[in-house]
Amino acid sequence: MNIKRAKQEIIDTVQVYLLKDEYGDYVIPQLYQRPVLLLGAPGIGKTQIMEQICRECRIGLVSYTITHHTRQSAIGLPFIAEETLDGRTFSMTRYTMSEIVASIYQKMETTGLKEGILFIDEINCVSETLAPAMLQFLQCKTFGNHPIPEGWIIVAAGNPPEYNKSVRDFDVVTLDRIKKIEVEPDFDVWKEYALNVNIHPAVLSYLSLKPRNFYRMETTVDGIFFATPRGWEDLSRILTVYEKISKVPDREVIVQYIQYDDVARDFANYLELYYKYQADYQIEDIFRGHIPDVLLQKTAHAPFDERFSLTGLILARCTRSFREYAVREDYVTFLHGRLLQLKEVLTAGRTAADGTAEHTRPYTVCEEILTDMIKEREQLQKAELLTRDGKNTRLQAEMFLQECLPLLPADGNRAFEVIRNSFAREKERYEEACRETGRTLEYAFDFMEAAFGNGQEMVLFITDLNASPVSLRYLKRYPCERYYYYNQELLIEDRSQALRREILEK
Repeated sequence: MNIKRAKQEIIDTVQVYLLKDEYGDYVIPQLYQRPVLLLGAPGIGKTQIMEQICRECRIGLVSYTITHHTRQSAIGLPFIAEETLDGRTFSMTRYTMSEIVASIYQKMETTGLKEGILFIDEINCVSETLAPAMLQFLQCKTFGNHPIPEGWIIVAAGNPPEYNKSVRDFDVVTLDRIKKIEVEPDFDVWKEYALNVNIHPAVLSYLSLKPRNFYRMETTVDGIFFATPRGWEDLSRILTVYEKISKVPDREVIVQYIQYDDVARDFANYLELYYKYQADYQIEDIFRGHIPDVLLQKTAHAPFDERFSLTGLILARCTRSFREYAVREDYVTFLHGRLLQLKEVLTAGRTAADGTAEHTRPYTVCEEILTDMIKEREQLQKAELLTRDGKNTRLQAEMFLQECLPLLPADGNRAFEVIRNSFAREKERYEEACRETGRTLEYAFDFMEAAFGNGQEMVLFITDLNASPVSLRYLKRYPCERYYYYNQELLIEDRSQALRREILEK
């Protein structure tokens, strides 16, 4: 299965294993909760989905790469303890708590999360001395003498033998006690993820043009050569930062991430052309509503690869606008919820311990709510339950209240009026972001219609809009007539599949 389906399978497993009955006991006792074993090629996202799953399920995550551990750190250090049995005293070997089990208790202590996932990576690549402990761990859910705490689900990951010479096969006894999930690379699924997390548009358009280079692994007499989703994502981050400092990475930089010479060289050539098209086609002018005839003539005579890259540039500009809209909507929605809390206190006053009305001090009330917001954010960060966008949303809301504090009069109703007027300005910025996103999409359609009509480039454009969570989020709230027209007119599902085959044949 692909990584998206694997992620959903694990989410379902978490929900099932953590379901409790009316007495507070887990419906499936820990003894019968099979560990999940993810098997798949390196670099396809097995580790990354663990963080996403724990954030979405609001549970903790303790992650270890088991090949970094010795037998002692995994099961604990031996010590001699005295035990009395049948009236006689014996010296017996005991073990200190495993570092891994101790980390779970530390995570619960520092985050307050009593349930979570213990993720063990490269579990089938352990040393010979550690292998028996790993089998015991999967079968009995213990490290040495110490069991995994209740409420913590075991997920392990490993690579198939063809990717790692150190792989050990599990015996049938162990396999019969786990949930085995085999994961295969899938570019279409990764592209959906990539559009959501802002992977660099040059990477996206290149891989859309040459999806066979999304995952490559080859062993030759000269060594192992590979290109993986992890490599493409890390390269994307470098491209984004290089642009900020006005640098363009060449093949020598790219091959550090895409360690397959032919693919790295091909992408370096493509990247050079990508930046050239960005300048030649005056992308920002298109989104100001200016489409010169000479630009349309150039497009009409451009080769397939160039038109494909141009479509990617148009989509990238739209995606940037969709993301800006989504970030501002998240901020306004979060802030609005906290201001409703504030309104309730400021306009209603407080009741003292003796039951009499207590004068509300707006500055103090606002400061208390701000302090609670900061503590909540810090706690969520400590528990690793916030994405970067989620953290920035909260920071913006905190900054809003900090800026309001010096402006607050002593009267609660008048104080909230000040806050409401400030929020109205934030809401207007959000509404302007909505309008700007709408204009961006309309300018994109203006160009796509003038340059390509309802040809294959329009098919690709609509297909990618459909694959992008941030674009769909906007379009569900603010419908676009031309989007719905072309979505229906071009029979997107059938046309996109045929076009994908055509690309692969080139």
